[in-house]
Amino acid sequence: MQLSRRIRPRRAAALATVAVLTLAVSTAAGSGHKAARTTSGAAPIAPARTTALGPCMIDGSRSVQLSEGVPTGPGYSRSTGTVRALTLMVDFSDAPGEGKALDRFREFFPKTRQWFRTASYGRLDYRPETPVPHWLRMPKSFKEYGIERGAPFEEGYRRLVQDIVSAADPEVDFRDYDFLNVLVTPNAGPSALDTVLSVTFAGNAEAPIADGVPVANASFVYSRQDDGSGSYARTGYRVLPHENGHVFGLPDLYTQEGGSAVGHWDIMSEDWGANNDLLGWHKWKLGWLDASQVGCAARPGTTEYTLTPLERAGGPKLVFVPLGARTLYAVEVRVRAGNDEAVCRPGVLIYKVDAAVDTGMGPVRVFDSRRNSGGCTRSPNVQAELSDAPFTPGEVFKDPKRGVRVSVARGGEAGSYRVRVTRG
Repeated sequence: MQLSRRIRPRRAAALATVAVLTLAVSTAAGSGHKAARTTSGAAPIAPARTTALGPCMIDGSRSVQLSEGVPTGPGYSRSTGTVRALTLMVDFSDAPGEGKALDRFREFFPKTRQWFRTASYGRLDYRPETPVPHWLRMPKSFKEYGIERGAPFEEGYRRLVQDIVSAADPEVDFRDYDFLNVLVTPNAGPSALDTVLSVTFAGNAEAPIADGVPVANASFVYSRQDDGSGSYARTGYRVLPHENGHVFGLPDLYTQEGGSAVGHWDIMSEDWGANNDLLGWHKWKLGWLDASQVGCAARPGTTEYTLTPLERAGGPKLVFVPLGARTLYAVEVRVRAGNDEAVCRPGVLIYKVDAAVDTGMGPVRVFDSRRNSGGCTRSPNVQAELSDAPFTPGEVFKDPKRGVRVSVARGGEAGSYRVRVTRG
């Protein structure tokens, strides 16, 4: 989530807060993951380990919070097949629900479900369920819970989760669901332009228990992220796919300082403004790409690959260049299609993934082919500088220190590119 000129200055502090919140979530989770028993069963699917891809399966340490390593650790929700998202709408005596609870639900659905269907090429069947179609009134006022910045498992937050469970339990069997969405009435707490309260409990087996299982994966959404640019009605739902990314084990890609090394190339970086997708590395981690769609340039010499746009189903999508046990370069093609509506310079995106870096500390860094250009987009709430980051035909990415060179040429079919990876 990089600042843009359209966002108020106080948004920077809010962005830093979100990173801290996610660290707090993950710190609690780090004491030991345990997969909750659900109808869907397993944790996130592990990418296929083949001999050719072995050198590119970078490892993450258990001490790293929401690591970029593969496979994703246990305890998070599965990310392929059918997942059932229990979705509850919550209000308080000092912040009564605005309008009908189902109107709040419709702010996020069916758009969130469609976003995941497109991003996963149909491999994730996300089913939001609302067995309680009315506002769930909490027994205390919002002020009494003392939730200011959403840090989970503080006493106030623990009481809130327990009260939600108690209020919903007569109508809900929590064992039937893979994770929980709590859509809080937007008049509870400050505006999202001032303080971001939305937060996710990710993979935490120490969470409060409901029907014998921990509420280990839960996303909370508070105020509307409406900056006045006129885009909210179309793209305001995107805070929920971002938060749900955490229940699937994905980290925040912005930094505690409110900056971003990824820009608008992944929804785990920027979830405001124009629609965007996930990086290919994340799609690979989530099981949405096959081993046959991924290349691993591990050996010395030169290897050529043809890549098709990440936004389109089918075809080769990624090349990884391993740099060590925990780091690699990833190479993919991004165009304006699918979930990516703000791409103003299609081409080959190259970035570094570091499985040894915590969530919110910059585990991914996109390389900018046009440094200090100012970018090519003027879309609200899209980081402009990295918008023209992709490399185009005739351009070359070089890392002399590691002896890596990636040259780009146009491919044979529309939208495809040829990349030549040389390792010294």
